[in-house]
This record gives sequence, C-alpha cells and structure tokens, in this order.
Amino acid sequence: MIAAVREFANRFLGRGDATITVPSFDGALRPNQKLESAETLLICESPEDLATDGRNLFIADGQRLIRLDGGTASEVRSFERPISALCALPGGGLAVALGGREVHLYASPSAEQPSVTFADAAFSAVNALAPADDNTVIATDGSATCGVDDWARDLMELNRTGRVFKLDPASKKITVLAQGLGHAFGACAHGNGVLVSESWRHRLVLVTPGSAPRTVLAHLPVYPSRLSKASGGGYWLTAFTARTQLIEFVLREPAYRRRMMAEIDPAYWVAPRLRSGLSFKEPMQGAHIKTMGVIKPWAPPRSYGIVIRLNAEGQPLYSLHSRVDGVNHGVVAAIEMGGDLVLIAKGPGRVLRLPLAGLAEEFSS
Repeated sequence: MIAAVREFANRFLGRGDATITVPSFDGALRPNQKLESAETLLICESPEDLATDGRNLFIADGQRLIRLDGGTASEVRSFERPISALCALPGGGLAVALGGREVHLYASPSAEQPSVTFADAAFSAVNALAPADDNTVIATDGSATCGVDDWARDLMELNRTGRVFKLDPASKKITVLAQGLGHAFGACAHGNGVLVSESWRHRLVLVTPGSAPRTVLAHLPVYPSRLSKASGGGYWLTAFTARTQLIEFVLREPAYRRRMMAEIDPAYWVAPRLRSGLSFKEPMQGAHIKTMGVIKPWAPPRSYGIVIRLNAEGQPLYSLHSRVDGVNHGVVAAIEMGGDLVLIAKGPGRVLRLPLAGLAEEFSS
C-alpha cells in the first residue's frame, strides 16, 4: 500500500522513477573524443562480442567466429544461429551463446563438438557470458519476453524480466541467481558475488547468493552493458548508448508508446540506437542537431559511444567517448589484450584498438 502511494505521488510530482531528467556527463564521465582516435583492426558485418586467450582475439560476427592473430583474420567456424555472447574459459576453452537461446562450452576454440550444452526453455536473450572463480559460467539474459536483438521493444514496454544464471559444467545444472532485472546485460565476478549491468535502471548491481541485488553504481547517464576485468584491479564497463530527456519523457507516456510501436517502423522509434544520422526520417532529439550543416558534439545523442574504467569497488575513474559528431558508436564489448584495450563499436561495425599506456595519467591530470 505504501509503495503504491509513493509511486502515485512520484508520478504526480514528477520525481523518483517518474522524473525525466538525465544526469550530466561530468567528473569521471566528462566527454572527450578518445574513441575517435582508436585504430580500426577489422570491419565486420555484425560484430557482437569479444574474447581472448591472451594471444588470439576471438570475435563474434553474426554466425561466424573469427580469430584475429596479429593482423590476420580467419574464420574458426560458422554456427547455425548468430552468436549473441562470447567468453574465454580457464584452460583455453570458449563459451558461446547462440541466438540468445543456448550456451555451448568448448574445450578449445578449434574443438568440433561442445563438451557441454546448456539449452533451457527459460533462455530467451542470453547477451553476455563471464567465467566465475568456481569454474562455472555466469550468463545474463536480458528479457524473458523479447529476443536478444529486440532490446528497444523491451525498453519501450518497460519490461523488468532480466535474469542472471549460473551454468555449472560439472553437474550441467542451471541456477537462477537473480531475476526481475531491468534488462541484465553484462556480468563479471566480484568477490563472492557477481557484478551485473542493469541497463533500463541505468546502474550496476551486486548479486550474491541468498540476497537481493545491491546497487553499486547508480544514476548513470548511459545504458550500461558488458563488463570485463581490467589489469591492476577494477573493470571496463561498456555502454551501448546514452540517455536523453526525450526518451525518458516517451517512456512515461504509455498512450504515445503504444501508438508508436503499432504504427511506426521500429527503426524510427524515439528509442536508443547504436548508430544514427543515416536517414531524414530519424526523430529529432529535442534540440538543434546541426549548425550550418555541422553536427554539434554537444547535441542530444540518438547514438553514442562510451566505455568507462571502474575501480575495484565499481566506481568510475575515467571514461572514453565518441560524441554525437563521432562515428564509433554503440560500444558493446571491451577487453584488455596485451597493452591494448580492444573494443567493438557495433554502430559502424568496427573492432577498435586503443593503447592503454598513459590513459590513466592523461585523465587524472
């Protein structure tokens, strides 16, 4: 009863979850154009996720698994469905999610058959995989009702059906660690728990056995996605795009959203996108986008590129951006390999490399 009254008051007064304000990019999230200076290693048709064994870089590109060794790219195998998530396992193995519906574990990338297959009716949108310290695999499932590529609909429907699973190769058991999340998209082992990105609530939560998820980092101005461990402690957090007041407003207008989803092509919804500027039919973002034909870097973003360096407690240290007038938008994966940070900018279909040397010093000055 109290919760219902609080929700009504918030909606009437426009506060709490009903506010349409968006936190600004400031402090550790101060905008820059660092991602625009990254080297393009490879251009792919549908890059989705990354994994590395320390020597080779593995790239999920649609149905293909690609190995990048030095400057040479070769196809390792092709699957019957698109790869929706990828991660390297201890001992040289590889975990692959297919179509968001099943997860295959391989003893090595070149193994012909999976050693274990997890195919559960509960799987709907498995979008990220991560190894845990007890030789299990953590999987995030964004939605119980929308497919892995239908995330914009999941947001517009205000769904909160994301889940976190633990997959045990030894027993072949699947355990639900958390559910009812606002699009779980990314996980990483953290102490005795799992750090999870909750995209639609713009936060990171810590999931521990037997406890409700605890907020670690809240009120982000972006939609957080995959996580990976950083050398020296901490994490790299990707965000596939930034929030805007216009989208926040639309999310609070149920009649408009219903008509929009029923009558307009999904490509032109007032919803986050991985790339923009390709069509005059795209919705405006509530402000002037161009001045004398030049896109303003501070214009409200329809698409954006950002990866955030977190410390061991999950708090931001600095961030790397591709602003509205850039092209390396839709960053969905970032991992360290050698002395470089390798990223996927899904908007332009690029695999990027950025040297790590000097980054921390550059942004601490």
